[in-house]
Amino acid sequence: MKIGELAKRAEVPIDTVRYYEREGRIPPPVRRASGYRDYLEVDVDRLRFMRRAKNLGFTLHEIRDLLSLTALAGEDMATLKLHAQAKLQDVDERIRVLSKMRDALGTLVAACPGNGALERCPILAALSEDKA
Repeated sequence: MKIGELAKRAEVPIDTVRYYEREGRIPPPVRRASGYRDYLEVDVDRLRFMRRAKNLGFTLHEIRDLLSLTALAGEDMATLKLHAQAKLQDVDERIRVLSKMRDALGTLVAACPGNGALERCPILAALSEDKA
C-alpha cells in the first residue's frame, strides 16, 4: 500500500510516517518499480501501536522500548507492566502539578474584579512579584 493509505489506516499524518521511517521506528518499505513505497499490513499495526502509546503519554524513546518488548512475546509480562507503572506514576505527578497550577490560577481569577485599572489587577501583581 502507498504512504497515503498507510497514514489513513493508521490514523496518523503522512509526515509522521516519514518521520518514523527516518528515525527507524518503522522499517524502510520496499520500493516499487515506479519508486513508490510499498508498505505492509504490519506497518499499519505498528503505527497504530505507536499512536496509542503516544496517546497514553509514552515518549518516542519509551515507545521504542515497548516495541522491542513486543518482539519477546513469549517472555514474562513483568517488564511491560513496570513500564506502564512508571508511566502511570509520571501521569499522576503531572496531574498533581497541574492541580496545583489550577488552584493557584483559580485563586488569582477569583481575586480579580475584572474591571478597573490594570495596574491594580491582582493577577498582574502576582505575576510581577519578585518571589522565587
